[in-house]
Amino acid sequence: MKNLEEKEKKLQSALSKLETLKLNFDDLSANISIIENQKNQLKIEKEELQQKYKNLNNEHQNLKHNLEKVNLEAIKKFENQNKFTKKVDELNQETDSLIEEIDKWQT
Repeated sequence: MKNLEEKEKKLQSALSKLETLKLNFDDLSANISIIENQKNQLKIEKEELQQKYKNLNNEHQNLKHNLEKVNLEAIKKFENQNKFTKKVDELNQETDSLIEEIDKWQT
């Protein structure tokens, strides 16, 4: 009889362990499903971020190109202004020389 009781206790113990394993397996399966959903969500977010990065990078390149164009235009305008100032100075010198010549002829 004692032997039968021990076997029954062992059987009950084994059954409770099996129930625990089944519950753990169900939890594991649910966790796997949750992780799969999170993985898919992260994949979607990654693709969105990559697209945003690509767009920002393109915008950066466009702005960089436009800034280079503006800088070149500013340099050209500055060079043209310097040329104009130089020509004005030359004309002023020529005018001064002519005035001096006229003054010499008049005296």
